[in-house]
Amino acid sequence: MVVGIVSLVFDWSALRPLTAGTGTAGELRRHAADFRVQEVPAYALSGQGEFLFVELEKTGHTTSHVLRELTAQLGLRERDIGVAGLKDRHAVTTQWLSLPAKVEDRLGQFALDGVSVLQTTRHTNKLGMGHLRANRFVVRVRGASGQGNLAREVLDSLGRQGVPNYFGPQRFGLGGLNAEEGLRVLRGESRLRDPRVRRFLTTSVQSMIFNSFLSLRLERGVFDSLLGGDMAKKHDTGGVFLVEDAAQESPRAARGEVSATGTLFGRKVRPLQREAGELEREALAQFGLSPEVFSSRKGDRRLTRVFLEEAGVTDEEDGFSVAFTLPRGSFATSVLREIMKTDVDAAALSEEPDETGTGGEE
Repeated sequence: MVVGIVSLVFDWSALRPLTAGTGTAGELRRHAADFRVQEVPAYALSGQGEFLFVELEKTGHTTSHVLRELTAQLGLRERDIGVAGLKDRHAVTTQWLSLPAKVEDRLGQFALDGVSVLQTTRHTNKLGMGHLRANRFVVRVRGASGQGNLAREVLDSLGRQGVPNYFGPQRFGLGGLNAEEGLRVLRGESRLRDPRVRRFLTTSVQSMIFNSFLSLRLERGVFDSLLGGDMAKKHDTGGVFLVEDAAQESPRAARGEVSATGTLFGRKVRPLQREAGELEREALAQFGLSPEVFSSRKGDRRLTRVFLEEAGVTDEEDGFSVAFTLPRGSFATSVLREIMKTDVDAAALSEEPDETGTGGEE
């Protein structure tokens, strides 16, 4: 296996954007309140049951740090706490946790600077990783005076065509270096022993290849169309099907009804075939890798594009604010990069490890 053909360090400039032209530029996260994330639950809570659901707002803490404080202060084990996703510390984030109902009387004792309890209710089951429908983002872009209309134009284009579903820099760690260590794990060269961290690092390699595959689709003009051999996904039902006749199915993609998926390689997922497979093999070859190297991973499929909900731009004195909702697992930085055309958050933030691939700002 030949390694090192293309750098495994995350680099926005290596990933083709969907929208053309110059961006608004500007500055993100001057203050924590400039970047707000709110979870949209996957289901309505019943108001009764053996689990206490707690909605928290936090600033300056990772989700993992809050969980450790909850276990210490309430006398719980970490596995007693359910969480739908991990949110980073560089924002004001709102998310739900589930706790055993027996701690309801002690919850008022919990205290942590930057964390507040917004509401509580009961439900019949524990909250699980990925049990959220979407995330709502409200992001302030500073230092971009008079750029609100340009932001609206880009947002309108994304609303029509969809957002390239790139994994953002949070997936690749501080400096974008996680995939390099992940490759060492896959090759048996890493000294890391924590299985959770090892799994997380190998997902960075999967993510890097997916990003390359998606960038190639944009470069070849097949972002909002399909290729023979694609595994396409229906946006309304989530059903996945093999594309036998690309000419017949592509109009559905143009209407936003279906989209291609990319492979997160692993033993349970078959590589793409025919024209789509050729493009996928080209992405793999850029890193000198083959599907077999991912035999330790289960694998999955990921949509190559997602669609915005409730998107809008508000003019501010020194720039603008942009608001939008994205499905779970998608990165706000993919939207902001299209608008700003800058190296959004690259080499600036580090995502905390999680086994499901739904961490960071997703």
